[in-house]
Amino acid sequence: MSTYMPKAGDITRKWYVIDAAGKPMGKVAVEAAKLLRGKNEPTFTPHADCGNHVIIINCEKAVLTGKKLEQKKYYHHTGYIGHLKEVKYETLMKTKPQFAMTKAVKGMIPDTVIGRQALTRLRCVVGAEHPHAAQKPETWEF
Repeated sequence: MSTYMPKAGDITRKWYVIDAAGKPMGKVAVEAAKLLRGKNEPTFTPHADCGNHVIIINCEKAVLTGKKLEQKKYYHHTGYIGHLKEVKYETLMKTKPQFAMTKAVKGMIPDTVIGRQALTRLRCVVGAEHPHAAQKPETWEF
């Protein structure tokens, strides 16, 4: 008996919608990372890109548990000397909630070529409406 190895032409990508309203951001990010990598498929292969497309709606309604909203900070460097910027997640969730969700999912995907390709299939949307209805996405419940 031989092991099944999917080829690039054999992979069919599905579209999934995850509703983040009232759910912890980390739990939503874990499910999105699983779907992006294709770990829910029986033909999952770690060295092949066999993931799906994921749309996360209601990013602004995701919940950060504990005191993360006041204490957790997002750091980035501008490239200039001494320009390390920090933003509290409280202001980040008010101004750019889809960016906060993308950062959470990015932290759960490996930093490889396959991981970077998987992140291009992630769409985070503020609100309940998304522009990808033509792809007929399925709702993903967890």
